[in-house]
Formats: sequence, structure tokens, C-alpha cells
Amino acid sequence: MFNTFESMIGLRYVRARRRNHFISFISLTSMLGVGLGVMALITVLSVMNGFEKELTERILGMASHATIVETGDILNDWQPIAEEVLQHTDIIGVAPYLHAEGMLTKDKRVNGTIIRGILPTAEPSVSTVTETMIQGDINNLIAGDFNIILGKELARKLGLVLGDKVTLIAPQANVTPVGILPRLKQFTLAGVFEVGMHDFDSAFALVHMDDALRLFRKTGPTGLRLKTNDILKAPIISREIATQLPGRYWVVDWTQQHANFFRALKTEKTVMFVILLLIVAVAAFNIISTLVMVVADKQADIAVLRTLGASPTSILKIFMIQGTVIGVVGIAAGVIGGVWLALNIESIVPAIEAMLGQKFLSADIYYISDLPSDMHWDDVITISTVAFMLTLSATIYPAIRAAKTQPAEALRYE
Repeated sequence: MFNTFESMIGLRYVRARRRNHFISFISLTSMLGVGLGVMALITVLSVMNGFEKELTERILGMASHATIVETGDILNDWQPIAEEVLQHTDIIGVAPYLHAEGMLTKDKRVNGTIIRGILPTAEPSVSTVTETMIQGDINNLIAGDFNIILGKELARKLGLVLGDKVTLIAPQANVTPVGILPRLKQFTLAGVFEVGMHDFDSAFALVHMDDALRLFRKTGPTGLRLKTNDILKAPIISREIATQLPGRYWVVDWTQQHANFFRALKTEKTVMFVILLLIVAVAAFNIISTLVMVVADKQADIAVLRTLGASPTSILKIFMIQGTVIGVVGIAAGVIGGVWLALNIESIVPAIEAMLGQKFLSADIYYISDLPSDMHWDDVITISTVAFMLTLSATIYPAIRAAKTQPAEALRYE
């Protein structure tokens, strides 16, 4: 596309010290603008990827990759189904669960809660609850002992410490000679977990499956929780399992259970990409201004080149090369800076916080108090490509204007 003559002249214009220092300043600001825009895009998208990854891991640490439920509220005879599902090569964990709601009360403190009945031996295969225990142990949930494990915030609200008694009020009622009374059962706090998500830490309670079945008068668990070997393939794996099971079972994966949340994250990431891309667009307009002034400054040079036999197409290519080089240098600097910042932001931010004595994400307010980063090379390639296309487009108008220069008109007053 570009021969040696055009490339040599275009690169020489980039390297040459211009008589007009204002043009040099605009060229420099154009490079800096493109570089800052690209660097900001890479860094921000990497941080958003990090937040998305962190939130996904925390949510799925207590939720599940997929869930099997029956058309009713109870999954009867769940053991054969669990054995059949485990035959799938992509399933690495299966555990039954019972979902219920209730109220916990201690002295005058009352708090609503979501009860999950679990089997302590099977639960670690589908969740990270054992890794999030900060007090006690999940094996303290023994059938018949009526022990309970609470989220950190829920235990704090009720003012509980290990060994304290707490009363669980079930929505089912007992009919007695004195009237209808709610079902009450006293549990002993046997552990505290901290996932790092408010929804779980402030509202979740774990009890043994047998204790939950007795309290809520159920004959079986609500369903089965599944863990796959690849979270991103969970929807496909779920559909494969659904085809193997009879029609009365439903298989719901995590993308359906938390669809609105993850759709909002994706939308926010797209909006941030568009907003920050405007920085690159503004820098591209600066390239247009730079080349327009360069074309006006090089009228005599263009006329001499045309007189020596250079075609309008060659002139167009010369100035396109000049503008493209400005853009490419800025993009390269932005990519280097953005990649370095994205890979080191988790250590840079704490250093800045220590220097300023100010915590940007306070642990008292935000559950994710660190700034995570997860750089994806496909994002870097996409950003670089879009930025290059913008800068290349910015060179077209000034280059066309230079190509239309008439030698006689340009040399009239020289």
C-alpha cells in the first residue's frame, strides 16, 4: 500500500523539528491523548473484570453452578438422581439442600433469615463454605444436636457468640388447645462464616438436613445443588443433564438464577467502554487538527513534490502515514502503560492509600475493600484495534485536502 518514497517522506515529517512549535505541541498532546485513553480503557476494563470475577466467585461460593428441583417443593428419592448426575464427566460435586425461611430471635433482637439444610459431608463438594468459616466448623452440624451456623453480619446483629442459644421461628404453625402457635426450636450457634457478600453474611443460616426436615415438617430436600468443572460451561452442562432426567425435573444454572445481576455488570462494562473511548475520539480529533495545520505549513513542500512527479495519491499516503504514526505511537504507549497498570494496580493502590493515609474502599462500607484486576488480552486487542481505526480515520480528511493542493496556487506567493 505504501512504497518506500511515501513512507520515507511521511516518517521524515513526523521526526522533523517544525518551525511552528504550536503544531509540535498539538502533535504531542494528540499522542498523549491517545495513550491516556488506551491506558484508561485497559485499566478500567481490567478492574471491572476483576470485580466481576470476585463477585462471581463469592456468589457461587454459596450459591451453586446449577440446581435440580422437582415440579413440587420436595425432591423425593434424591440419592438415585445424585448418583446418575455424578456419572456426567463434567460434574464434580452434588449435594442435597433444603430451602426455607424463618426468623431468628435472641432476647429482644429479631432478624429474618434464609435457612439452608445441608449435609456437612456433601456440602464442601458444591460450595466454599468450609473455606469461609471464621469460627467453628461445618462438621459441628450433627443431626439431632440442633446446631446452627450463621453469617458474620447476622450473628453480629443478634449479638451471638459461639455456644449461645438462638430461637428459630418457622412459618409453619402448631394447632394447640390454646390456639394456633408458631413452631419454635432453640438452636446452638456452632459456627460463623464470612463470604464477603452482604446478602449471604447478613441473612443466611446453615443447619443439618435432618434437623431442618424435622423443624419444617418436610419429607425430603428441596433439590440438588451441582458443581461443574467449568463455570462458564454450566449452562451447556445443565441442558445436557436436563435431557437425561425425566420431564418432571427442572435444571436451572447460575446464569438464570442471577441473570439480572450479571446482565447489569455486562451493561455497565459496555457503557464504561463507550465513555472512555470518547477520550480516544477526542485525541483523534486532535490528530485531525495537527494534520490540517501541517498541510497548511507544508504547502510549498507539497507543490514541489507534485512538480517533481508525485501523484495526488502519493501525497495522500504521505500524510496518512504521518497521522497513523502519531496514533500508533500513542496506542503503543497506552498499551504498555495500561498493561503495566492493570497487572500492578493491586499493589499500587495500597501504596497510594498508605502514602495518603486514606482508604479508598473502606472495609466498613464495601465488602470488596481491595481493587481487584483481571486483565484479558482480548480486551487489549479490541481496544488497540478500535483506537487504531479511529486514528486512521482521523487522517483521511487532512490527507485528502493535501492531495488536492494545486502546485501553481501553492507556489504563487513563495
